[in-house]
Amino acid sequence: MQRLTFLGAAWAFAALAAGAPFSTVTTLAGNGTPGYSDAQVNNPYGMTIGPDGALYFCEVDNHRIRRLDLRTHQLTLIAGNGQRGYRGDGGPAVDASLNAPHELLFDAKGDLYIAERDNHVIRKVDMKTGVISTVAGTGVAGFSGDGGPATKAQLRQPHSIVLDRDGSLLICDIGNHRIRRLHLDTGIIETYAGTGETKPTPDGAPVKGTPLTGPRTMALAANGDLYLALREGDVLYRLDARTQTWHRLAGTGEVGYSGDNGQALDAKFGGAPGTRLAGPKGLSLGPDNTLYVADTESHAIRRIDLTSGIITTVLGTGARGDGPEPNPLECKLSRPHAVLFANGVLYVADSEAHRIRVLR
Repeated sequence: MQRLTFLGAAWAFAALAAGAPFSTVTTLAGNGTPGYSDAQVNNPYGMTIGPDGALYFCEVDNHRIRRLDLRTHQLTLIAGNGQRGYRGDGGPAVDASLNAPHELLFDAKGDLYIAERDNHVIRKVDMKTGVISTVAGTGVAGFSGDGGPATKAQLRQPHSIVLDRDGSLLICDIGNHRIRRLHLDTGIIETYAGTGETKPTPDGAPVKGTPLTGPRTMALAANGDLYLALREGDVLYRLDARTQTWHRLAGTGEVGYSGDNGQALDAKFGGAPGTRLAGPKGLSLGPDNTLYVADTESHAIRRIDLTSGIITTVLGTGARGDGPEPNPLECKLSRPHAVLFANGVLYVADSEAHRIRVLR
């Protein structure tokens, strides 16, 4: 045991000396077996840190939102009764039925918003009362409602949400190949980006009138720049807040797992075999002008230095598996869907390993 501890410490020191951003990976929640208990999580996806400092996360296969106290490691239920469906608005969130919640966030008031893929809605939990309601979508897939109340509009498999600097909610309406904007003050929804067409996004093109094929997930920078992964496009884009133009940041558009230690523009992201579903399904901005990417189908977490443009792998081997820990570059993952940099560490939703891991 002493030898293992010594070797682990020696490896961590070597990693830090070599300039690696993280030296160890450990499991924060889950035991690798899907379920619903104090020891189990079931296909974790989107994560966020709440106003109380706890980690909140989506469980796609449990159809629930749970809270992890980062001091006590106690798990508590926030929303979802475990039954797949679309019921419960106007009542306690813990009694409501959810359907494949993908991502979540808190607004400035401390209320929680949830993107539910298979209910085709965005729901809100009033954290003071615990009551759940729908703020966008009708529960029926489609495309309608721009310019009117979001509760009467249709979405198609919303995947990702971010709060823009003006307080509006941006929604990756992936099935409609659009980003929609929900004005939380008025309840009005509109199309912000994308045309509904499945065509390439030209580099330097304006946000208005430019196609987006499968906008999957977003991250918003402090200066207003929006980072976007296109699921079917195998690429990442940056929307320049000043010029309102799209710029390719990473990915060649080809499926693969390559390019580490080179320019992210020349890198490839993994794709599901026989499909055009690309690997990038989670983004999070980190310190020192970096962007972390969940390269889902490559079973890896990658880091892009936004100053130099260099991409590297910080967790995973490129092969599917579950561990071993603590060496990040020897720890296999299983289709990780989300990353979150907070508290000086990187949280990873290792979805089909049924774990939430943390890189330090």
